[in-house]
Amino acid sequence: MQRYLTVLEEPFYRSLVDLQDLISYETARFWRSRNVRSVHLPVTTGSISSPMGLGSDSLPVQVDLFGVPVYLADSMQFMLEYGCRLTSAGCYYLMPSFRGEDADATHLSQFFHSEAEIPGSLEDVIGVADDYIRHLASAVVSELADTVRREAGGTEHIEKFLASPTTRMTFDEAVDLLGADPECFEFGDQWRTITRAGERRLIERFGPAVWLSGFDHLSVPFYQATDASGEKALNADLLLGPGEVMGCGERHTGGAQVRAALARHQVAAEDYAWYVGMKEHHALRTSGFGMGVERFLMWVLDHPDIRDLQLVERFNGVVTAP
Repeated sequence: MQRYLTVLEEPFYRSLVDLQDLISYETARFWRSRNVRSVHLPVTTGSISSPMGLGSDSLPVQVDLFGVPVYLADSMQFMLEYGCRLTSAGCYYLMPSFRGEDADATHLSQFFHSEAEIPGSLEDVIGVADDYIRHLASAVVSELADTVRREAGGTEHIEKFLASPTTRMTFDEAVDLLGADPECFEFGDQWRTITRAGERRLIERFGPAVWLSGFDHLSVPFYQATDASGEKALNADLLLGPGEVMGCGERHTGGAQVRAALARHQVAAEDYAWYVGMKEHHALRTSGFGMGVERFLMWVLDHPDIRDLQLVERFNGVVTAP
């Protein structure tokens, strides 16, 4: 049977629609209460947030649009930074993101991204991001507890999260705790990064949720600001359920900082001239986060494969109907 016919017949997908609708509604309600503005953005860009270079963890999706090469948005973080300069409290969106790598059990090549940018520091945005995901989790328990019990077998994992403060640790602390296990970390020249297995081990030992912060600067994209040493990024990932569900970061304030980071990460500066110019003419300290909606739903539904959490399948290099 074609998958779309299965979707129309299986109760699981009606539950998925209810959860998607709740996330959209509660996201708008959360940001409205904080006076953070929704912005309408295009899905094409000439300035991708994961360019080929040190710290990039995804592949861009380039398309030809009437003879002009552009990219489908891997994230619209740069445009949210732009929007932050048009609002007083920040801005957000909930829209698709496109990635060039293949899908697997925890990753989609086309997924929904809930992203926001606010004036302030990394600590400011960690607090807001933690409030946001707890707001969504609380709404799920309040409005769709029976649905989650039916599909996931219970709501205890959500209630445990809501009842517990989120553990905080630095990347260096995580390496010390896990003993630099090669199953848990990848090591490069002047940088280290954590694997999905490492994320899950931290969740098992220190969860249900962990904020992991202070990654090596060369392991994250160029736009992440650094601490006073210049070696640690002002960033944090929220580990929950399948692994990383949210990523936060503080941005460089001025143009000179961006230019230096582009050079250090070996990223060509031409496509980011407008971004540098914005920082030079309208310097502003901002921080932001992005949450993968389907990753969040993996945790809510205690579901092992993110590829099932699509109403309409989209895989790179495959044409599917509808």
